[in-house]
Amino acid sequence: MPASPFDRWITEDPEVLALMGAEAERQATTVQLIASENFTSTAVMAATGSVLTNKYAEGYPGRRYYGGNQVVDQVEDLARDRLKALFGAEHANVQPHAGSNANLAVYQALLDPGDTVLAMRLDHGGHLTHGSPASITSKVWNFVSYGVTPATDDPDNPGEVIDFDQVAEMARTHRPKLIVAGSTAYARIIDPLPFREIADSIGARFMFDAAHPAGLIAGGVHPSPVGVADVVTFTTHKTLRGPRGGAILCSAELAKSIDSAIFPGLQGGPLENVIAGKAVAFAEAARPEFRTYAAQVVANAKALAAAVAAQGIRLVSGGTDNHQVLCDLQSFDAELTGKEAQEVLDRAGITCNRNTIPDDPRSPFITSGLRLGSAAQTTVGMGEAEMERIGGLIGTTLRGRADESVVAGVRAEIRELCASFPPYPDLADA
Repeated sequence: MPASPFDRWITEDPEVLALMGAEAERQATTVQLIASENFTSTAVMAATGSVLTNKYAEGYPGRRYYGGNQVVDQVEDLARDRLKALFGAEHANVQPHAGSNANLAVYQALLDPGDTVLAMRLDHGGHLTHGSPASITSKVWNFVSYGVTPATDDPDNPGEVIDFDQVAEMARTHRPKLIVAGSTAYARIIDPLPFREIADSIGARFMFDAAHPAGLIAGGVHPSPVGVADVVTFTTHKTLRGPRGGAILCSAELAKSIDSAIFPGLQGGPLENVIAGKAVAFAEAARPEFRTYAAQVVANAKALAAAVAAQGIRLVSGGTDNHQVLCDLQSFDAELTGKEAQEVLDRAGITCNRNTIPDDPRSPFITSGLRLGSAAQTTVGMGEAEMERIGGLIGTTLRGRADESVVAGVRAEIRELCASFPPYPDLADA
C-alpha cells in the first residue's frame, strides 16, 4: 500500500519512501488504541502536504510582515470562521503548533510571572502543561493542584472522579488567578459549570483544556465549555480527527491578548499548510456523520472497557464516559507494570501507552496502568463487537506474555482483524 497519495513527489528519496511505507504498513496491520491519536482523512493529508508549506506568513490575516499573503490570508480566515461556527465561539486562533503552545499562550495572556494557577494533578490525570515540575509552566507560574476522590469498593460510586470539594477548598485557600480544567488521562465527563462557579466565587479566570474531548464536544456527546470558560484550548489531532496542531477559542474581549501571546509572544510564522488541514477537519466535524462518529467513539470505549474488565483488569473510576479507558493492572497481576504491558501488547499488534493511575506507587516511566482509546479504530469502522474482541485479546496477551507463541497468535489474529478495516482503502490500489 502506498504511504500517501503524494509518493510520486518523493521518489528521489527512496529511504524516506521506504520508512513511510513501513509506517503505513504498521498502521494498517495493528490496532491503534492510543487515546491521543486518530486517522485523518486523505483530504486533511492533502492540505497538510500542499504547496501552502512554502509560504511564510508571520502575523495574522490582513496584518502580515511579508508580502504575497493574499491566498494564505483566505486560508487562515476560512479556518477561523469554520472553527468559530463549529463551536459557537466569538474568536478563534488556529496558529498554535501544538496544544502545549496553546496553553502557554493563555498563561502568557492572562497571567503575570509568579501568579498562582489551580489545575489537575499530573498523577491524577492532568497534563504536563498544567504545572508539572518537568514543564516550563511550573518554572514561570505557581501551580497548585487538585485531584480525584479516593477509589471505593462500591460499584455504584467507585470514586476516582474530580473532587470538586477539593477544587473549591484549594481555590479559597490559594486564591488562584486562573483555574484550569481538562486532563490527559481521565475517562469521565468534565462538567465545566462547577469550575465556572468556583472561579466566579473567587474572581478567577477559567480555562478549559479540551485537548482530548474536542471532537466529542463538536459531536455533541460531551458538554461544551465554550461560553462557560473564558478560554478553551485544544489539539486538533485527537478526537477532532484533524492534523497535528492546536487552537484557542475565546471571547472577543480576550482576542487581542490571546493573539499577541501566540504571535509574537511564542511563535513565528504559522504553518499555513497545517492550518489548511485544520480548516478541512473543521468542515468535516460540522457534518451530521461526525455526530454519529462521536457517539460511536463513546459506545466503543464502553464496550472496550467492559471487555477489559471481564479479563480481571480494574478500571479507574469504574468505567468511561468518553473515548478513554484507564486500566489499573495491579489487581490483574501485581508484578505486571504498565511498561511491560505496553511492550508486549505492541509485539502483539495492539498499540497503547503505559499511564500512571491515581496515587500510582510506580514512576511515570514504569507505571501501574495502561491508557486505551477508541477514537482511531472507530474511524476505520470498528464497532462494539470488534472492541469486545480486542479486549479479550488484551487479556490473552497479558496472561500469556511470557509465551511468545501466545503473543504471535494474537498478532496473527490482530492482523486478520485489521485486514477488514483498512484506514485508507481508497489508497490501497493506488
